[in-house]
Amino acid sequence: MSIVPETPSRAGEVLRAVHRNPGIPRAELASRLGLSSGLASDLVARLVAAEWLSEGEPAAAGGRGRPTRTLWPHPNGPLVAAIAISHETWRIELCEIGGGVVECAHGTHDRDREAVLRAIGRALERIWREYGPRIRGAAVSAPGIVSGCRLVQAPNLGWEDVDFSSLLPREARASGISLHVGNDANDSAVAELARGAAEGLSGVLVVFMDSGVGGALIDAGRVTQGAHGMSGEFGHLPLGSRRIRCRCGASGCWNTELDGAALARLLGRPLPADEVTFTRGVLAAASEGGREEMRAVRAVARALGRGTAGLVNACDPERVVFCGLAATMLSVAPDSLGRAYLDGLMTTRAAVPPEIVAGVLGDRAPLVGAMEEAFAPVLAQPAF
Repeated sequence: MSIVPETPSRAGEVLRAVHRNPGIPRAELASRLGLSSGLASDLVARLVAAEWLSEGEPAAAGGRGRPTRTLWPHPNGPLVAAIAISHETWRIELCEIGGGVVECAHGTHDRDREAVLRAIGRALERIWREYGPRIRGAAVSAPGIVSGCRLVQAPNLGWEDVDFSSLLPREARASGISLHVGNDANDSAVAELARGAAEGLSGVLVVFMDSGVGGALIDAGRVTQGAHGMSGEFGHLPLGSRRIRCRCGASGCWNTELDGAALARLLGRPLPADEVTFTRGVLAAASEGGREEMRAVRAVARALGRGTAGLVNACDPERVVFCGLAATMLSVAPDSLGRAYLDGLMTTRAAVPPEIVAGVLGDRAPLVGAMEEAFAPVLAQPAF
């Protein structure tokens, strides 16, 4: 059988299509990708022989012609390790093509960096012992500023300059396993673009909130990364009071009106040890009728709405997707947030304002985004 020079790239298209739509019939896949039936059959046969894909029963006939078999991840196929670190927990999911979870490990933590890295490292070593030959990539999602494979700064964790490449077992590093490191806001945007509220849209603003606010701009169906992979640090726009200095070193950051410390000031309470947990508690109390908490939440919601309007004025998105605590804020104080958002829009945008919606992936968004980032190079040029 002759090998067509473009076979790996076309095979990559097939794999990405199955990754997005496990169970897709071969005829539908060929139509979507503009492949002849012969080329589609040849590519599928190669990927099945290489144990990347498997064929299921034919799809039920819905039109003319004989139904073709459905395409699924192979039970012995490639896997990636997705790792998500939050302010309180860590989780690893070993995923197959299509996003199915084959194995997982998780734990809680008290922000002790060395203890967290040891726990994740031990879990990865166990997973590699069992599945190592099948694992083709890995990705870490972390709550902070990321550059390359390093977490530059995570203020709420109290971490600085963490090299995540050391997490991978020695045999994984020796075999050249690629590692992608991203922040939780960008990874949430990747996830919502691939499988959530931004899917199929060209221009979307994603706003992610936990101890502060970050996010991403999706332009032409891609998440913009910036010159150093650090775009989307929206929380450090100078939209707050200059009297308050942010932990990044600047004064007047938008974060200082949105984080747990802002809520604590509004409530006259001490600075919380864990701002994310504190904010969740205040939001829960407000949703259950707490008047004091609701007043504080509405003030933060107004600041969130006003800043979002500024981002919309600057970026011109089709839709705004709120992830993390921003989605909870939207559900608890929609009126306060919505009024501040509309009031901050330019007249030309306020006439038909981009809708603000909650992300559909919830707390899983950073982990799903890490999985997508780990699979991207694996599926692009498959070797078979």
